Amino acid sequence: MMKKTTAAALALTLGSGGAIADAGSQRGPLSESDMQAVSPALERYADNRLVSKLWKGTDLSPRDRSLITVAAVIARNQTILLPEQFELALDNGVTPAELSETITHLAFYAGWGNAVAATAVAKEVFAARGVRADQLPGAKEPLLPLDEKAEAARAARVDKSIGTAAPGLVRDTTDVLFRDLWLRPGLTPRDRSLITVSALIANGQDQQIPPHLNRAMDNGLTQEQASGALSHLAYYAGWPNAFSAAPVFKKVFEQRETK
Repeated sequence: MMKKTTAAALALTLGSGGAIADAGSQRGPLSESDMQAVSPALERYADNRLVSKLWKGTDLSPRDRSLITVAAVIARNQTILLPEQFELALDNGVTPAELSETITHLAFYAGWGNAVAATAVAKEVFAARGVRADQLPGAKEPLLPLDEKAEAARAARVDKSIGTAAPGLVRDTTDVLFRDLWLRPGLTPRDRSLITVSALIANGQDQQIPPHLNRAMDNGLTQEQASGALSHLAYYAGWPNAFSAAPVFKKVFEQRETK
């Protein structure tokens, strides 16, 4: 029993498939009859496609699917979907601390207002589940080690590309994001990269995808998982955003294969 438990926990941590996700209804607060009263076809897709197939795919773990979906819904400020997706995330192995840190991270990659809106929803979900303040990441935490060489190279690239246009943006990108936010221990580097890429896809920020997708794969995200995330996000960010991101993914994959 101990070996099976350890293996299951490892699978969730590594983001591999296998376990069947708790998929909920994918209707948000609406009932089946509510949906059918307006769009019977939408109800059919929710049940036959999202719940029965998409969320049962084995290319991503249930935990990854929840992280990806939460990131997309926050990024697009679709708060009507957030209560169900927060509940599913907690049921699928995302901890309250990780949800808290996800909201904080996305304030910088999807907008402050979207994060505040998500905070209001999470507050109710946490209260209903009895989540205590001491279960959440602190305002200041001991930071993860910084890869000085990689960070210096990143900073030099950013300074060269936009330094003269926005020196304050360059400064805060270094000081606030990459020497603080990205080093907070509330999310693993892989998961932090995964929610970042998901938010970028959800908001159609294709130009920002290459460095973050490369960073995600350097942090342990596999090509299969990255592809699975893109397919999953077509349903939550729309097909045009997924198709716009697909050639960017293809180019990143090809470039990495030639290295």
